[in-house]
Formats: sequence, structure tokens, C-alpha cells
Amino acid sequence: MEFLSPGRLWFLLLIPVVVAAYIFLQRRRSQYALRFTNVALLDRVAPRQPQWRRHVAVVLGLLGAMACIVAFAQPKDEVKVPRERATIVVTIDVSLSMMATDVDPNRLEAVKVAAKRFVTSLPAKFNISLVSFAGTASIVVPPTIDRATVLRSIDGLELAESTATGEAIFTSLQALTQVPPDPEHPDEPAPARIVLMSDGKRTVGRTAQEGAQAAKEKEVPVYTVAFGTDSGFIEMDGIRQRVPPDRADLKAVAEITGGQSYTAESADEIKEVYENIGSSVGYDTVDKEITARFAGIAMLLTLMAAGASVALASRFP
Repeated sequence: MEFLSPGRLWFLLLIPVVVAAYIFLQRRRSQYALRFTNVALLDRVAPRQPQWRRHVAVVLGLLGAMACIVAFAQPKDEVKVPRERATIVVTIDVSLSMMATDVDPNRLEAVKVAAKRFVTSLPAKFNISLVSFAGTASIVVPPTIDRATVLRSIDGLELAESTATGEAIFTSLQALTQVPPDPEHPDEPAPARIVLMSDGKRTVGRTAQEGAQAAKEKEVPVYTVAFGTDSGFIEMDGIRQRVPPDRADLKAVAEITGGQSYTAESADEIKEVYENIGSSVGYDTVDKEITARFAGIAMLLTLMAAGASVALASRFP
């Protein structure tokens, strides 16, 4: 934690001074009590209180004073705040390798469940676009804040042949050109991220590196998810074909664009990856003044100290 006015923390040095004065006064009071010979009369005039109770109000008051001084120094801390007008393009591989059952119940169904959870977890003001790709890539849903449309479209994704990873990135960048402009800043592009999930190696179209370079030029990070296991396979015309994920290619895309790469080999891991991505792309970490937090603590401690003082000063029958 840092402070906007750290010099004001010097006032904390007054706390030890007050503590020393309190201890000094307590000792003087004890010495006076010892000199007072009529102990019975002293007990009637000033009934004894348990030792700890006599110090409660003072301790609470000092803690309240410390909280006030900390608040006076204007503390700040890092907090997560939702990005405004951010646009997330969810780009899903629907190539035939997605029917592999090494991820239960199969790769495509597991991704659908995780993608829908990811979409619903993002801040409501986010624009979300859905792109699917196999031999070609298409914008299934242009950028929108209508979550229901995106969720229905994810459910409707179907398998197709081939894998055009590079074309998927280019199509995702095209989707970003359809983001509604900000009325207050019409010429300012909205912050954007592409979340690309694939399980196979590119077979047609432009390379993934070409797409990554285009995303880098537009300053759009690509977060990649390589899912599936090396033992995954599909059967085509009675022939078993292995369909391992191309982790290296997807990792290179993330590195080129300044995004992050993930791998997932099960439905649970895919879910966890989406949660991590949501935390990364959905929020910014910014410094924010938290004076009110310490002012509230100071107020609470002061009220407790006042209550303790009243309780100790009152005489109950």
C-alpha cells in the first residue's frame, strides 16, 4: 500500500507520546492510591474495575487515532476495475478434430460449456463477438452486449472440415471493425482482445503467424487456448487419425501479439483457463485512493471507544 501524502504519516509519532503519558498518569494514580490510608472509603468512592476494562477505551481511542492519521495520508491500493467499452472476440475452432472424446464428452461440447460460462462472467458493458472457423472463418455474431444471442449461437456451432487458424485471426480483426463507436470519443478505438481456442494444426489459408502480425499491428492481444491431449483421435471412414493440439503454433501467436497462451487437457482445465482469461481481459489493475476505507475504520473505533468510556463511567445498581 502506498500514500498520496506520505509526509502526514509523521503524525503517527504522536501515538507513542500519548501512550507514554497514559502510562505515566496510571503510575501516579497507583502511587496516590497507596498513600490513601482509608482503603475501605476509597473502594466506596472509586470502586475497583477489572484491570483490562480500564484500558479498553484508551486502546480503542488510540487505534481510531491511528486510522484517522492513515486516512489523512491518503492511502492508495491496486484494485481491479472493469474495462469500459472493451470488446472480446471469442474465436472457436469447429474443425472435425473437435469431435475427439479425449475431453469429456468431446472437445467441442466441453468448449461450448466453458465459453458460455466465460461470456456470462464478463462485465455487462462489454461487447462480445463470436467467430467460428474450420476450413474458413466467419463472424457468427458481430460485437454486441446481447448475451443471449451469443449464448444461443455458441450452442448452434457445428463441425466442419479443415483448420484455418490464420484466417480465424484475420476474421476476428474484421469483427472488431464492427464495434459501435463511442458517442463521446467516436475516433477512439475500443480496447479489444481476441480469445482463440483451437485443438489442431493449420491445414489451409494464411498462417497463424501472419494473422498474429496483423493483430500486433492493430495492438490487439490474442489469448490462445490449446486444448486436447496428444492421444486424442477421431475416426474417419473407419480409419483412426490422431489429432494432437498444436501448442507451439498457438503459443507463438500469443507471444507475437502480447497475449497469453494456455493449455487444457480436460473440461475442468478448460473451465479454469476461461476463468483466468476473464480476469486478465475483463479488468484493469489501477491505483485507487482508499481513504474512505480507513476513515470508516476510524469512525467505528471511535464509536467503540466512546461506548466503552460511557460504560466505565456509568454506575450500575
